[in-house]
Amino acid sequence: MLEVARKPNVKLLTYAEVEKVDGYLGNFKVTIRKKPRYVISEKCSGCGTCEEVCPVLRPKEFDENMGFRKAIHIPFPQAVPKIATIDMDHCIKCHLCEKVCESKAIDFNQKEERIEVNVGTIIIATGYSPYNPEGKYGYGKYENVITQIQLERLLAPNGPTGGHLVKISDLKKPESIVMIQCVGSRDLNSNQYCSDVCCMVAIKNAKLIKQEYPNTEVTICYMDIRCAGKAWEEYYTRARDYGIKFIRGNVGSVRENPETKKLIVRVEDTLNSEIRRIEADLVVLSVAMCPSKDTEKLVNILRLDRSPDGFYKESHSVLSPIDTKVPGIYVAGAAHGPKSVAEAVAQARGAASAAAIPMIKGRYTLELVSATIDRDRCNQCERCMEVCPIGAITIKNGAIEINEVLCKGCGSCASMCPSRAITVRFYRPKQFEAYIDALFMT
Repeated sequence: MLEVARKPNVKLLTYAEVEKVDGYLGNFKVTIRKKPRYVISEKCSGCGTCEEVCPVLRPKEFDENMGFRKAIHIPFPQAVPKIATIDMDHCIKCHLCEKVCESKAIDFNQKEERIEVNVGTIIIATGYSPYNPEGKYGYGKYENVITQIQLERLLAPNGPTGGHLVKISDLKKPESIVMIQCVGSRDLNSNQYCSDVCCMVAIKNAKLIKQEYPNTEVTICYMDIRCAGKAWEEYYTRARDYGIKFIRGNVGSVRENPETKKLIVRVEDTLNSEIRRIEADLVVLSVAMCPSKDTEKLVNILRLDRSPDGFYKESHSVLSPIDTKVPGIYVAGAAHGPKSVAEAVAQARGAASAAAIPMIKGRYTLELVSATIDRDRCNQCERCMEVCPIGAITIKNGAIEINEVLCKGCGSCASMCPSRAITVRFYRPKQFEAYIDALFMT
């Protein structure tokens, strides 16, 4: 991100969201709502003095709510740009930050802005949201049941504990840990798909724990280990040399001893055909990768589709995995589906290349398989507008118009038109009638 911010031809609009997208390939008009930080970006140096004096403490989102932040804060140490933001929902307006800021960067009168930009192509890279396992295996009920993402933050040097692994209940080092795989994945009641990276993330975190705390027992309960990436199988095999235990089977329940805060995990060991009872200080849930929370909103704005798993749908799963049904809009990374970092990077490069090609050429070749309208027959009932899946039909100056760049020639409008005013090029009814007559004549 730091390197991107330094590029002269890259303009970052942070703390902002897309509200509206009009137009087509080469001529997209995007309306962006820029939220107020209540801090003047050009003046803020990110020194952190304002954070030190702020009296308001709130759970820190970056640390999965295990740490605390101030009402005025920099979201995380590597944030780009490194500028403070005031959480006005919890600010008590004591103005202490304003008094200590030597740069005079605090501005409580800032308002949100609407920015309109014209762009040629669009790449969707909105990432994912972790599955919420509330109510599963005691998560949300027992303090020492956490997710892999929370474990990542505990192990991180800049995390809430400075990289030291502790139990949430008493901040003491755990002597035994059980990891439960496929929580929210491969489940007919939630998400049927595999989240791709959970097995390797669990093994990686287990190895980190064993490297720092060799005497800590780590057990991974799994349905089956999926290590399809390059050198992943070897990585999994070497993990056993660290003393990490693997149990194939479904976890039935997690119960807590209220006196000792120990967690009792009951798991069916399908290899040995027995029910095992494991006592653990910490239980870690490997949760599913789910579509980001604003996916539905962006799908409607961009006139796209979602695949059955809820992620953005590609034009073709094999031949066009980064294209969408709207020319000029591409998808990359976990917005398309669960992916490892390597896969996300590869797809992002592909999307960037695909987006650059029509912009470098300066022209775009269209197939003339698009709908046309006979305005003399059109009665402007607007049914075609209702059924068009990509919003290619609009009303301008009191007449129905079809955008030939957007139109994919699907024929939905023609099939719904009661006046038969719409036809699709190369697919006119008279042509098919001639074909049918010829078949019967032979």
